[in-house]
Amino acid sequence: MAGSWWGYGKDNGPSRWHEQFAVAKEGSRQSPIEIKNAETKYDSSLKPLTPCYDASSAKSIANTGYSVQVDYDDCTERSVLTGGPLCGKYRLRQFHFHWGACDGHGSEHVVDGTNFAGELHLVHWNAEKYCEFGEAAKAPDGLAVIGVFLKICDANPALQKLVCAMDCIKTKNSRSDFTDFDPSTLLPPCQNYWTYLGSLTTPPLFESVTWIVLKDPITISSEQMAKFRTLQFSGPNDPMQDNYRPPQPLKCREIRRNFQ
Repeated sequence: MAGSWWGYGKDNGPSRWHEQFAVAKEGSRQSPIEIKNAETKYDSSLKPLTPCYDASSAKSIANTGYSVQVDYDDCTERSVLTGGPLCGKYRLRQFHFHWGACDGHGSEHVVDGTNFAGELHLVHWNAEKYCEFGEAAKAPDGLAVIGVFLKICDANPALQKLVCAMDCIKTKNSRSDFTDFDPSTLLPPCQNYWTYLGSLTTPPLFESVTWIVLKDPITISSEQMAKFRTLQFSGPNDPMQDNYRPPQPLKCREIRRNFQ
């Protein structure tokens, strides 16, 4: 979502992003964060999540040079998210992943000191208030992102179609058709969540995201996780891994939860 200079390497990684994006240090609601459950607040007014996704709105899968991303047709309200902490409908734009170089470390959000193997982000935008994704991405209430942790365990059948498609997108900016995929199959059965006001976790780091981080992870096998690392940032000697931003200061923000 920004210029091509940034990345996850020593010279262009998260510790350097503030050089081009001052909000990285000066912002008041940067993401990700560490969630300390005992310090969060139970809010009985939080509603259940109501994702309503149409598998036929899936369009393509791509290697963005930063992650693997599946894009959806968001010109209509075929795939929307309502409920939770949200007011109105948010259209699904895309989902993507963050992961580590090893199975035990790779999520962006951390829960009570636990870092998971990876993290899935489903990105939605407020189409009731804004005309296009780019406009919504800059607005304080413009985006809603569901975060789902990936835990090494059994193979996940719902991920397999995506894993198989990675052979077609190993190099940066490659893209392939990816249709008929229901992203709700990637959500855990129990959708208890934490929610807080945050930002994009990649430049330009706009502080526009209502985060909904699911408590329960989904499974992924070591073999499936290894397939993610066959993708390339910029070339054959630059495997895509450790593409996550570390937790940022909470700065007095409130984290609410819908479970006791």
